[in-house]
Amino acid sequence: MSELDGMVAVVTGAASGIGAAVGRTLAARGAAVAGIDLNAEAVSEPVWGVEADVCDAGAVHDAVAAVAGRLGGIDIVVNCAGIGAVGTVADTDDDEWRRVLDVNVIGTARVTREALPHLRRSPHPAVVNMCSITATVGLPDRAAYSASKGAVLSLTLAMAADHVREGIRINCVNPGTADTPWVARLLALADDPEAERMALAARQPMGRLVTADEVAHAVAYLASPLSGSTTGTVLAVDGGMDSLRIRPLPS
Repeated sequence: MSELDGMVAVVTGAASGIGAAVGRTLAARGAAVAGIDLNAEAVSEPVWGVEADVCDAGAVHDAVAAVAGRLGGIDIVVNCAGIGAVGTVADTDDDEWRRVLDVNVIGTARVTREALPHLRRSPHPAVVNMCSITATVGLPDRAAYSASKGAVLSLTLAMAADHVREGIRINCVNPGTADTPWVARLLALADDPEAERMALAARQPMGRLVTADEVAHAVAYLASPLSGSTTGTVLAVDGGMDSLRIRPLPS
């Protein structure tokens, strides 16, 4: 038996990137997994795709109810749905701020809020939020995105405090720069994509990008009953970017 046998997981943003990797990993460990995504048709089996926009409260309510009804409850929520944004405060307009915060922060709150009644009935409830290295390290041209992920980190800690006495564990994962479709699109816009990729890899002490599967396994640990005393934790999967200061290699 696997540690997630008999459990039901909801993963938002499950059609691609880290969300897709999380869905595959939780399913491989025994969970029945529903993937909530704008593009539900792109969610791959064995994950069940459910269409919803995390910015639409009514759609989120219906999607969560559908998952609980079909799969018999909800034990795990993984909030992976998110969007990126490039720019400083000088060149990010109000509409872009609203768009990023609505998806990355309020979307996380909406999905969790709708799942709470089901989580309260679970013997092993857990929520894992997808944060980012940008919440703890200042990176250039990421003002709105960094602010949104800083809010996700703080939201995670507040939620963990609010629900710890209900037995609901709430944690987040902070990936470094990950090899995902969004990063690939950014690289494609660069004047020299290969040089830009090498620069992104070099700023992480391990010298490479984080993989989506590595992030997914960290999520699975936090979601599992085996981590039953872990709550209010920020787990970095960043190749040492946040905590290590190593000398550059000699040229």
